[in-house]
Amino acid sequence: MASVPLVDLAAAHAEVAEEVEAGFARVIAGTAFVGGAEVAAFEQEYARFSRVRHCVGVANGTDALELALRAVGVGPRSEVILPANTFIATAEAVARAGARPVLVDCDPHTQLIDVDAALAAVTPATRAVVPVHLYGQLAPVERLWAGLTGSGIAVVEDAAQCQGATRHGHAAGVGGIAATSFYPGKNLGAYGDAGAVVTDDAAIATAVRTLGSHGGLTKYVHDVIGMNSRLDALQAVVLRAKLARLAEGNDRRRAAAARYDALLADTEVIRPVTLPGNVHVWHIYCVRIPGGPARRDRVLAELNDAGIGAGVHYPVPVHLTGAFAGLGYAPGAFPHAERAAGELLSLPIHPQLTAAQQETVVEALTTALARSAGAAPAAVAAPRRSPARLPVGSQG
Repeated sequence: MASVPLVDLAAAHAEVAEEVEAGFARVIAGTAFVGGAEVAAFEQEYARFSRVRHCVGVANGTDALELALRAVGVGPRSEVILPANTFIATAEAVARAGARPVLVDCDPHTQLIDVDAALAAVTPATRAVVPVHLYGQLAPVERLWAGLTGSGIAVVEDAAQCQGATRHGHAAGVGGIAATSFYPGKNLGAYGDAGAVVTDDAAIATAVRTLGSHGGLTKYVHDVIGMNSRLDALQAVVLRAKLARLAEGNDRRRAAAARYDALLADTEVIRPVTLPGNVHVWHIYCVRIPGGPARRDRVLAELNDAGIGAGVHYPVPVHLTGAFAGLGYAPGAFPHAERAAGELLSLPIHPQLTAAQQETVVEALTTALARSAGAAPAAVAAPRRSPARLPVGSQG
C-alpha cells in the first residue's frame, strides 16, 4: 500500500459503511436484486443532483455511452467524432454501436476536445460528436451545439469524470444527453461496475431503458434488439449513500487542488488549467512534466518507489493503440494529444487527502524533478506500455 495512495477506497468506504450495511440487509431481505425500489430511488436522486429530468441506471459506463449513442440513432455506417486523448472505452462504445470513430486533437492547454477540429471533421456520415469531460471539468459543449445547429448531429457527452461539475451553471446532460460511469474510483463510485445515462428528453430515456433491458420494457416483449445492462440494487445502495456526500467530497477535492496549485507554484511543472466558466470537480489532478516521456516516466518511478501513488491518464492515445490501428491514423496525427500523453502525470487526489500528505507528495515530486533534470528526451508518438499500472479504482 502506498503511503499516499492515488485514491483511497478504504477511507471512502469507512464514511458510509454503516449505511451501506443497512441498505444491503434491506435488499437481501426483500430479494429485489435487479431494479426495484433502491434503483428507482437512486435514479430519481441522481437526476435531481444532475439537474436533469431523467436518469437511467445501467451496468457500467461503457454501456452507458453505447446505449446513449444507439438511442440517438448511431449505428452501422455512422461516424462519431471524439478526441484522441481519452480512455479507450469512449472509442469502444462507438465501435460497439457499429459506427466508425473519427478522432480529433485536443486543446493544448486544457486537453479538452478541440471544438474547431471537431466541427471541421463533420461529414455527411457524422451522426454524433462525443466531447469528453476530462479530469473533472466540462468541455465547451455550447460551442458544439452552436456549430451543429440544424445539422441533426447529436452531442453525446462522455461525463464519466465530472459528477457534480458545471459549465456556466449547467451540468452534463442538461438540454441533451450524457453518459457517466460509477467505477469505484470515480467521484461517485460504486463497489463494482455501474453507470447511468442522464437526459432531459423522455423519449431518449425510454429508448435507453428499452435497449438496456433486452429491447423491451415488459417481460417477454422485445421490440428491438437490445442488451442486458441494468443497475443492480446493491450498487444502488452504495451510490445513494455516497451521493448524499458527493457535494461535500467535491468541495474537498477543490480545496486539495487549490493546495496543490499553491505548493507547486515555484516548481517547473505545468499545472492544470480550468476553462473559464467551469466549476471543476477534480476527478484527476494532472500536471505536465517538461522534457517528454523519458523524464516523466523516471519521475513517476521515483514517486512510486517513495510510496506515492501517482499514475498516468493516459499513456497511449486511442489512435496509437493496437485496438484502433485500423482507423489508419499515423503517429503525429494528433500532436497535442501525443505530447500530453508523454508529459502528463496524475497526482493523488481524493476527498480524504490531507494537507500533510500533499506536502509529502510535492516534496517527493520536487526531489524527483531535480534528479531527472538530465533525462534524455524521447519521442512521444510511438506506442508503448504504460510505465506503471494504475491502482485498482483509478482506471478510466
